[in-house]
Amino acid sequence: MAIQPIIVTPNLKPVQAFYEQVLGATEVFRYPEVGDVFYKTLKIGDAELGLVAEEADVSAPSRITLSIDVADVDALLPLVEAAGGRVLGPSNDMPWGQRVAHVFDPDGNPVNLTQDL
Repeated sequence: MAIQPIIVTPNLKPVQAFYEQVLGATEVFRYPEVGDVFYKTLKIGDAELGLVAEEADVSAPSRITLSIDVADVDALLPLVEAAGGRVLGPSNDMPWGQRVAHVFDPDGNPVNLTQDL
């Protein structure tokens, strides 16, 4: 069994570029193969993230946060805004043994960048 988060976005290209530039995502599937894209799968490490190109209210509050384990949280923070995202503040060491930074992708979806200490 696997869980795959899927982001519905009216801004497919900038959202895909964000995950590629910040997290090294690679496109592994698209539907349809030619023409206007409806769905893409991005590979990020051992995980997959789906993107659906569809109108959506990106101003609505998000109810899910993506938490992504990375090698160096602080090294990625400068890439977030350059890729169209937003950094909420500096990273912090948490009492449970992780360094965490809270960021948003270009659509405003919350993403926690986490690093084991």
